[in-house]
Amino acid sequence: MKSLSSVCVYCGASSRVADVHKEAAHALGDGLARRGIRMVYGGGRVGLMGIAADAAIAAGGEVIGIIPEHIQSAEVEHTGLTELHVVDSMHTRKRMMVERSDAFVILPGGLGTLDEAFEILTWKQLQLHDKPIIIADVDGYWRPLLGLIDHMVAQGFARIDRSTLYRVADQIDGVFEALEVMPDAAQPVQHKKL
Repeated sequence: MKSLSSVCVYCGASSRVADVHKEAAHALGDGLARRGIRMVYGGGRVGLMGIAADAAIAAGGEVIGIIPEHIQSAEVEHTGLTELHVVDSMHTRKRMMVERSDAFVILPGGLGTLDEAFEILTWKQLQLHDKPIIIADVDGYWRPLLGLIDHMVAQGFARIDRSTLYRVADQIDGVFEALEVMPDAAQPVQHKKL
């Protein structure tokens, strides 16, 4: 994990979630900051996004937020970040998050988190990047999704080697352990463009 300078965090913007998920977001933000790893995320101040960012900031960490204008105009952006980039679209946001990150952690979230998770997994499968991806299966939240992925493989619709595509951690300590044993964060594959 010594080569990691930044980690992208994908997570939900809802506050109407179980405390275990809020605690996980706090622990991740705090843990990144204490390890000197910059947090890159969607730029919101609400839900798990805001909790993780606040924890990283409180622990003295750097936090980079990237938020589309249409979300920023709803006044949900976090104004206390190291950097806040307001961009023209969701596509630009996701591209910038990938470009500024050495690894990805997927916390519990909703449809937006699923969109980001599947995009980053697909990009890795297509060799558009070769960066570590950790799914934080806090309180078994992602278990149904992981079962669906296994079902897709069993039915012949996907060929996925979990050990090379992503890792799963049951708790935040496990996220950091997984990042430590992942291969060095590689540079994006040079012959492909995001």
